[in-house]
Amino acid sequence: MSLPAELPETIAIFPLPGALLLPRARLPLHIFEPRYLAMIDDILKTQARLIGMIQPFETPTGADRLHSIGCAGRLTAFSETEDGRYMITLSGVSRFRVVREIEGFPPYRRCEVSWSGFERDRGASEKDPGLDRTPFLDLLNRFFQNQGLNTDWDAVREAEDELLINSISMLCPFPPEDKQALLEAPTLPTRRETLITLIEFALRGGETGEVMQ
Repeated sequence: MSLPAELPETIAIFPLPGALLLPRARLPLHIFEPRYLAMIDDILKTQARLIGMIQPFETPTGADRLHSIGCAGRLTAFSETEDGRYMITLSGVSRFRVVREIEGFPPYRRCEVSWSGFERDRGASEKDPGLDRTPFLDLLNRFFQNQGLNTDWDAVREAEDELLINSISMLCPFPPEDKQALLEAPTLPTRRETLITLIEFALRGGETGEVMQ
């Protein structure tokens, strides 16, 4: 995965608030804006087929900025609707750090990125030895009931550690800044601890945001 062709220095960026992609996870997306339709057309012509998902934010002065860390996904599923929209799936490859944003002709954003420091993302699935499933699933069930969310609980109970924690992190309707905290967690146990903190905060009356896709 470390070959230049697979991890290019420059990638297309899709700044979508609240949409979280994690390594080895899958994110379905509905593409309809002209600039992102053009992005998909261009991505399909490349060998790597990578798109960088990243959280945007607005500065106090109103400037549109990108967080420094995102996650790149390989376009692994594609279909087109009769009215020209795209339905795609990204499979998470690796997190990256933004070096600089590149100005240019394409209508979508592009960045020079560094993959250094995220070698763990390109290895085997992570385990979480500290995961105590019974209280974790009880907490998760209370949160889902509180938020009016549904899921396949049989699949949740049987899921491997990484699939369970990352899928819940991606699914839960947390605000973009909380999604960013989950993305930047250096290890799976740290992400699980962050996830538990966010869920407990929400159950105590903290607000959650709506995930946009």
